[in-house]
Amino acid sequence: MTEQQSVQTKTASPATPTLPDAQTVTSVRHWTDRLFSFRVTRPASLRFRSGEFVMIGLMGDPHPETGKQKPLLRAYSIASPSWDEELEFYSIKVQDGPLTSRLQHIQPGDQIILRPKPVGTLVHDALLPGKRLWFFATGTGFAPFASLLRDPQTFEDYDQIIMTHTCRDVAELDYGKELIENIRSDEMMGELLGEENLSKLVYYPTTTREESPKMGRITTLLQDGTVFKDLGIEGISPETDRAMVCGSMGLNTDIKEILEGFGLEEGANSDPKHYVVEKAFVG
Repeated sequence: MTEQQSVQTKTASPATPTLPDAQTVTSVRHWTDRLFSFRVTRPASLRFRSGEFVMIGLMGDPHPETGKQKPLLRAYSIASPSWDEELEFYSIKVQDGPLTSRLQHIQPGDQIILRPKPVGTLVHDALLPGKRLWFFATGTGFAPFASLLRDPQTFEDYDQIIMTHTCRDVAELDYGKELIENIRSDEMMGELLGEENLSKLVYYPTTTREESPKMGRITTLLQDGTVFKDLGIEGISPETDRAMVCGSMGLNTDIKEILEGFGLEEGANSDPKHYVVEKAFVG
């Protein structure tokens, strides 16, 4: 763990709800001064597909005249897999952000609002069958893939899974790097996913500002063919390749253009195709 990382954990018994749709925070981990993850209790009735998101938040300040409070809610991808007993989230810290300026200070035992209505496009149902699955993420856009990478279906459906993650600095890759290492080394994950399946997973992290073994935006590395050369792949084809994209608006737009240049078509839950983009992701 780096000096900037800190972990807060304790066994938090569910508190008496004081918020609507309240869930109790069970652990918090600060990865950098800009990134943190946390886990909360899972409603017994909540069912979701790995890759979906829910609305979570806190109560806002009382209205100066009426004293009434309104919930501050934002869309957050569920980072934990659908089989997990708790829910995990991965977030940036925006110092003047209406929600994250408060959310970054939560501690085990605190409560958050969680609207138990999962939705989203980054699900297996939105893709046609294929041989190779690409996950394209920037920053905290890694979150839905943290869920999908721990879902047995991901490995059952594809011969190869390529997880690309682009951040500015090396420390911003730590959440994803540790998760990948745990998937590969954890005995339970090995049993759940199958040791043979784990060999299908390829991790391709890059940085754009701080020096690292692989520099550059994933869009540039796709356009100039570096990714394919590094991985020993001929290219991307609608016959074999499927993709999911989650990141900044700029990344989403650029990757869409690149994928469509390879002949891939955008899909949806109601119309499965070759790739999908999470448009509701904030952060």
